[in-house]
Amino acid sequence: MMPRRSRWMHMVTGLVAGVVFGVFLKLCLRTSSRTSIEACPESARSYADPEPLALIGLNPNETVHNSNRTLVFVGVMTAEQYLTTRARAVYDTWAQDLPGRIAFFSSEVSRAPGLPLVPLRNVDDSYPPQKKSFLMLLHMYEKYGEKFEWFMRADDDVYVRGDKLEEFLRSVDSRKPQFIGQAGRGTNDEKDVLALDYNENFCMGGPGVLISRETLRRVAPHVKYCLKHLYSTHEDVELGRCVAKFAGVSCTWSYDMQTILHHNGSGEAAYTGRLKAREVHRAITLHPVKDHRQMYRIHSYFKNFRIQELRERSLDLHRDISSALRELSIPRDEVDDFVLPGDVPLFPAKIGEPGYLGDNKILGAPIDMNRYKPSNLDDIVIFDFISKSLYSAYHSNPKRRVELPLKEAMDDVIREVMEIINAPSRQRGRVIDFNELLYGYTRLQPVHGADHILDLLLKYRRYRGRKMTAAVRRHAYLQQSFTGMEIRELPMGDPPPFEDPAILEKTENGLYPNDYEDFDESSAQQSSFLDFGKLKVKEALETGLQKIQNNLPKVLKWNSDDSEEYPVYDRKIHFVLPLSGRQETFGRFMKNYEDIVLKSSQAASLIVVAYLDSKHPLDYRNTELLINYYIEMYGKDIQIVKMGSNMFSRGAALTEGLKLCDSDDLVFFIDVDMMFNHESLRRIRINTIKYNQVYFPIVFSEYNPDVVNGDDYNKVKGETLFVDTELEKFIDDEETVRTDRELANLKYSREITDDTGYFRQYGFGILAIYKRDFERIGGFDLNIKGWGLEDVQLFETLIKSNLTVYRIADETLVHIFHSVDCDKNLEKSQFKMCLGTKASTYGSEKHMAYYMLNHPDVLWPPQDKPEAEAEVVEEKPKEKNEKGAR
Repeated sequence: MMPRRSRWMHMVTGLVAGVVFGVFLKLCLRTSSRTSIEACPESARSYADPEPLALIGLNPNETVHNSNRTLVFVGVMTAEQYLTTRARAVYDTWAQDLPGRIAFFSSEVSRAPGLPLVPLRNVDDSYPPQKKSFLMLLHMYEKYGEKFEWFMRADDDVYVRGDKLEEFLRSVDSRKPQFIGQAGRGTNDEKDVLALDYNENFCMGGPGVLISRETLRRVAPHVKYCLKHLYSTHEDVELGRCVAKFAGVSCTWSYDMQTILHHNGSGEAAYTGRLKAREVHRAITLHPVKDHRQMYRIHSYFKNFRIQELRERSLDLHRDISSALRELSIPRDEVDDFVLPGDVPLFPAKIGEPGYLGDNKILGAPIDMNRYKPSNLDDIVIFDFISKSLYSAYHSNPKRRVELPLKEAMDDVIREVMEIINAPSRQRGRVIDFNELLYGYTRLQPVHGADHILDLLLKYRRYRGRKMTAAVRRHAYLQQSFTGMEIRELPMGDPPPFEDPAILEKTENGLYPNDYEDFDESSAQQSSFLDFGKLKVKEALETGLQKIQNNLPKVLKWNSDDSEEYPVYDRKIHFVLPLSGRQETFGRFMKNYEDIVLKSSQAASLIVVAYLDSKHPLDYRNTELLINYYIEMYGKDIQIVKMGSNMFSRGAALTEGLKLCDSDDLVFFIDVDMMFNHESLRRIRINTIKYNQVYFPIVFSEYNPDVVNGDDYNKVKGETLFVDTELEKFIDDEETVRTDRELANLKYSREITDDTGYFRQYGFGILAIYKRDFERIGGFDLNIKGWGLEDVQLFETLIKSNLTVYRIADETLVHIFHSVDCDKNLEKSQFKMCLGTKASTYGSEKHMAYYMLNHPDVLWPPQDKPEAEAEVVEEKPKEKNEKGAR
């Protein structure tokens, strides 16, 4: 029997061994943010802190005196689960525009290759992050305290505008203790919990906190003391308490901080909508941006805003140059070739060369409402009058509501005017707010730009000295000049995105994400010209010369063979056509398809998804017979999908048709009423780019031919209609020789005028897209039944995706008129859209105006009069007749 002492020794030894083994397992095995277990050798490997200056890309010799990138150091608090989303989005967007450097601070187990990440020792991602916040400040002071003027504490859901931050910080003395942020004191319920005196506050952490170097120097050595004396769970409150105790300053009480460090109280919906708002434009920081994808959207918006500012500066410089040369009596024709002293050309790059600065004759024109000189009466550009409505002298509807594009343009103009007016408001101690547009005039000159004359009702508020508020009116004479034209070449094919499943599979096999085969070139063409590693020298030289010849642009080969075209023009288009009844219309469509596709052997296929129409049951069988006829006649790729008596759904029909296509196929959704030609096919092919762009053409929709050609809709009764006697000059010469393709294009083209139809801007049913891209965005909402709405929802989905939506008026795609019958059993939104389409397609505003003039009873229908009054009216003529008879 084992002695009692020996048993106790074994128990203690086992207990110690168990504790040691448990600690070892905890260090070696941890659950990552993706709920996977990492092996002990990987996680237990010792982590060496990166060299602090190299981590943020700062050279040792850079100081606040010799570098523009040492104004501010931004410390972003994040967590392991947000490193690949929010932190990455911050680093990819506004971090690149900072007048300083940035680093991310997270728990000690966090790793993020490619990010300047500091894993804080003995810190986890628990909330509230008091320890993370204070140790981040300590790290900033110890590693970068003498390298930067300012330090910023930020969250990973805040967007910072670097240019405005720099402008603000350079106006404040960093040598003094400064603690800048949006001041807060907590809610009434929290006052006792926060333990703040009546004169104490704190800087709310969300929109960002700015700390001068002097403040950080005073506070950092006492961080550990502050961590041991916490009065609440609020990290920003405790930071404010620590700064007040050891730096002797409190958070700025300035009211402006609510504007420049902007917090949106909408929560998850913050900054997901319209960004054209005064508070967004005036802000330095925007908080919170919860969805990291919105960070890219906001960044793109401000980049475009910056481009607009640079364009305006460019115009100002052109005007200054033009004005100076006028004072020097330099003729305008010699401006482009003018040489400055020292043989320095004023405009080194000429038109067509890289770096061309634009035509100074146009861009340098002075701001003048009369700079456009019409040569005759017809060239005069007439102003439109804006009030509650829009009045136009040249429009068929002289009074109408202000269209949305013009309304948005006016909002932008007024916002910019108010920013100019309020630019010196701080120095003058006043603010002027926009109240109302009383009236205005606007016109568009295609060469120069837009002119505006606005009568603005403003509210003047003076807050310095004698305070007052008053309503004032101001006239603004504004001119928006066009800048130089820019041409951007679109790629014929782009690499697929890294997140695409096919690419992820290749990555797992050891290939890099960018190892892809271009859609227009073979893999042999993509390899290097001289591949000496695989061939002998002689073979390599011969192969290299051949590859140089093969890789020459097509434009350099056109002289040898005019018939050769880009490979993109050979891409096969898969037409998908939903059909319910309408046999006669389908026959017209098939004749169009025969002349354009079948006879010319175009690379195309047709998939017809047919539904049985209960009103015309024979059409179902006749459709199948007609398709079989064309298959037997041409042997081409035409297929039919029979949906039977299922309820018609355009989204479901197109989805069924897509099942017959491969993932990499180019598909074109078309309706049976559409007419197309060879040019339509060309535009589909070049405007649809896999992984990159979809093509939503704006089709031309014909009006009712009875209205277009009817006397009631084109002249007043009794009026002689003027007939142009020079129409014959537009008729082709009989001797002109045209190819079969040109003749087919003419056959399936229509006259495009305001009287014959309109471009259906709000129609989204016609679409060219690759099937792979269609599947990536989720396809149609198959819960929608009947007419319409499914294409609108698809369009909205595509707008929100990472695909570019390309829209342009395409006169080669014509919607032939047909009467629209709106089923009253449709959903309310669908029925309303159907009625709108029916009304828009009936005729133009001019046609409707003539009809009203010829039928005034439509505008002023006779009113039914009371019976007593009607009897009196009929008796009086009777009395007159009796007197006349006597």
